[in-house]
Amino acid sequence: MRYRWHLAVLGLTLVSSLAMALEPPAGKPLLKVSGDIGITNVGDQAWFDRDMLLALDQGQISTHLPWYDGASVYDGPLLMALLQAVDARGMELRVAALNDFAATIPVEDARDFGIILAMSRDGNALEVRHQGPLFVIYPFDERPHLYNAVYLTRSVWQVESIDVR
Repeated sequence: MRYRWHLAVLGLTLVSSLAMALEPPAGKPLLKVSGDIGITNVGDQAWFDRDMLLALDQGQISTHLPWYDGASVYDGPLLMALLQAVDARGMELRVAALNDFAATIPVEDARDFGIILAMSRDGNALEVRHQGPLFVIYPFDERPHLYNAVYLTRSVWQVESIDVR
């Protein structure tokens, strides 16, 4: 019984630590996450600046995209790491771009395919004029069956917000 009590206290401590770990952004917010999330830092949303995104677990995907010649190497936070950081509870994400384009991405895509929110391409930070600041990247070369209109449409660039549903 004493063992369970210690585990319960440890669990509450970890949850409290996670809830307090998401400070408001110190820099310019690049991403706003809303919806069915358990951890917020600005009202009922979780806002992230560049440094906060870089502090998440990172991924790298080398792949071809139809908008560029040849393969490129993309680096950025794993989408699953972001979802874990905000305690996302929904099953799908509405990912919206600066130009009001939006796509729905199942959370299982983030889990199953290792999607990243690319912040750089070939070592260069993505700027708005080059699909930045954030670009949803799937591992198309690693998983050729994803290279179709469904998943290419989910490859939102100029991402500004994610609504967890």
